[in-house]
Formats: sequence, C-alpha cells, structure tokens
Amino acid sequence: MKRVTVPEQVAMLPFLGRWLTFSAITGGLIGCASALFLWSLEWATQQQTTHAFMLALLPVAGLVVGGVYHRVGKDVEGGNNLLIDEIHDPQKLVPKRMAILVFAGTVITHLFGGSAGREGTAVQMGGTIADQISHRFGLNKDDRRILMMAGISAGFASVFGTPVAGAIFGLEVLAIGKVRYDALLPCMLSAAIADQVTLHLGIHHAIYTVPVIPHMSWQGVLSTIVAGICFGVVGMLFANATHALSAFFKRTINYPPLRLFLGGSIVAAAAYAMGCRQYLGLGIPTIQAAFAHPLPAYYFGGKFAFTTMTLASGFKGGEVTPLFYIGATLGNALGYVLPLPFPLLAGLGFVAVFAGAANTPIASTIMAVELFGSEIGTYAGMACVVAYLFSGHTSIYRAQRVGHAKHLHWPEGIRLADIPALRRTRQITTPPPNPNHLS
Repeated sequence: MKRVTVPEQVAMLPFLGRWLTFSAITGGLIGCASALFLWSLEWATQQQTTHAFMLALLPVAGLVVGGVYHRVGKDVEGGNNLLIDEIHDPQKLVPKRMAILVFAGTVITHLFGGSAGREGTAVQMGGTIADQISHRFGLNKDDRRILMMAGISAGFASVFGTPVAGAIFGLEVLAIGKVRYDALLPCMLSAAIADQVTLHLGIHHAIYTVPVIPHMSWQGVLSTIVAGICFGVVGMLFANATHALSAFFKRTINYPPLRLFLGGSIVAAAAYAMGCRQYLGLGIPTIQAAFAHPLPAYYFGGKFAFTTMTLASGFKGGEVTPLFYIGATLGNALGYVLPLPFPLLAGLGFVAVFAGAANTPIASTIMAVELFGSEIGTYAGMACVVAYLFSGHTSIYRAQRVGHAKHLHWPEGIRLADIPALRRTRQITTPPPNPNHLS
C-alpha cells in the first residue's frame, strides 16, 4: 500500500489552529484583566495626586497588605520568581489568589504613594490566568510551560502596549542566553491579542518621543557604549540593592506586616521631609519630562532609593516602570557629559537599564523600536547589549537560570539566586596561585 506523505505546511495547520485557540482565550482574558488593572491604577494615581494626605497612611496600608499576604498569600509571595520556577520545574497549579492579591496589593501601593511599577502585577496575573486555562483543558507539562510563557508575554505586552517586545520578553526572561523557540508562536499570538483587547477597551498608553536621532558615527558608537556600561552597572546595583535590603528586612523583622509598616513609614517620611513627591508612584510625568528638557542629575538616584525601599519592604507592584524612570533620568543626566542629544540618551536609558536589570537585551531593543521608532534601533541594540553584559550575573528575577553564561563559567541551569553561594564556595575551595609557578 502506497504511503501518502502530508506536506509540512498542511501538517502545521492543526498546530496553528490549536495554539491560535489557546492564545485567543489566554490573550483575551489577560487583555481584559490588564485593562481593568490599568484603569484601577490610573484611578489610584489620580486619588493620590488629588489627596496628598493619603501618603501619611502608606504605613497603615502596608500593614494591611502585609497582613493579608501573611494570612492567605504565603504560597504566592514568590510572585514572578514563582512563575519562572514553575515553568522550569512544574510542580503544582499556580493558585488563582496570586492574581487577585497582587492586583489589589499593587493598587493599594499606588493609592497611598508607594514607589513601584506595574509589570510585575501584569506578569503575575498573566501567568496565573494562563495556568488556570492549562488546568481546565488538561494540558501536559510541556504545553503548560508554553502557555504560562504565553501568559507572561500577554501580561507584559498589554500593560506597556508593546506586543513584539512582550512576546520576546516571555521567551527571554526565563534563562540568560537561551530562548525556547517552541513557544514563539503562542507567545506572539497571546501578546498581540492581549494588546489589541486592551486597546479596544479604551486603554491608552503613555507616549514617549525622541525627536532627533543623529546618523551613526564613531563618536556615537563610543558614547553609546559608555552609556551602556553606566546603564548596566546601575541596573545591577538596583537588583542587588533591592535583594540585599529585602534580606535585611527579613533577618531583622520576623513579622512580615511590620516590614511593610516600617518601609512605608520611611518612604512617607522621606517624601514629606524632602518634598520630593516626583519619586512616588509610577513617575510617568517625570519620565516624559526626561525626553523634553534637561532635569537635575540626581533624579535617577532619588527614584532608585524610593523604589528599593518600597519593594524591598514587601509592597506589591513591579520593577520595570521604575527602571524606565531611573534609566530615562540617568540618560538625561548623561546628556551633560556625552555628545549625544539628551532625548536620545533618555530613550536609551529607558530600555537599557531594564535590559541590564532583567537580562532581556533583545526584548528591550525591540521595545525601543516599538516605542521610539525604527531609527533608534542600532543605538538601542548596542546600549542594551552592553548593559546586559555589564550587569553581570544578577537580576531583578532571582529565579532566572543560566542558559549560557555571559563571560564567567557558571553551571547551566543554576538559579541566579544560588550564584553568590557558589561563588563563595569557589573562593574557599580554589587554592591561591603559586607566585613561583610559571605557566
């Protein structure tokens, strides 16, 4: 009997149809959730701006959020790291309450003036919704991983209005130097659908403009590399400072709600004492100002400090929008010393500090193109790659794995959170060099 060979293109149709169906469900639900979240966040920001006295209640809000998480949210406190761990090593269904708690916790953080972002919330909601869908349809472990990655992509894309960057972020954030192409189609479809749903529900994203992008020159290349080094180091310092301060809070205060109370008290007291409310909330007006005119050179340091304190003490939100703020204002400050237009440097910092802190240079480069136009692509690519390399093996997401080390050799698959202990072990076990030995 003659065997009939089906062309690959025909055999691909059921695969396309299957993932288009799952992506439509996932992206549609996450787009709706993101629209509600962004609307709630805008309302909270308006209330905080209109009623400035609410900042004084930030410690009490922290006590409430911390108390709720302490009672019913201990198993979902890992947030984005929990999702990354679950994708790498599936163990159990992500509880639905992760999405509910992080949604409410983030809105409360912004309502009372905490300095945080929104990406972490969108990603956690996206991953949770996707995992619930995978459970409902009885997907196997491999397909469950893929759908969770698609959920992360959809959450990121819909909250920032960058579908292609969101799709790549869901692939790139899991491991340094390694991307899973088997999830590319679901991530792309889910991100695009979620973004469109959010837009059709009336959500409008902030607009940032880089008016002048000069032709590439050797001076431009060298300036971009110098800026990229600065962006990468600041991204590394942000990640390390947040993790170190969080560990300090946990060592010194056993009762978690008190950590948020103390952190909220410090943030509120500092904002009142220094009169620097520009560091609170998302800080989008200041980000937009960084593209319009020169700002005080210390602005990036202020946002760095306020966000580190807010997140390390346990308030909910995300790191990415604060990193955009830090990067844009740092780039603006570098305009005083580097021979590039300060709006261009603000745009490069916007994406490159994030690239270094999250180890996502490709997604960050694409984000620059989606936000600022294709002309910035070469500059953004160089800045993001250099920032990625100079941020070292650290990240705001400690559950990231090493897929391919940047320059030093670390075991493939090791969590970034485990590298410091391994580094100390190597220092102890490796004998000092013999000065009399000639190689």
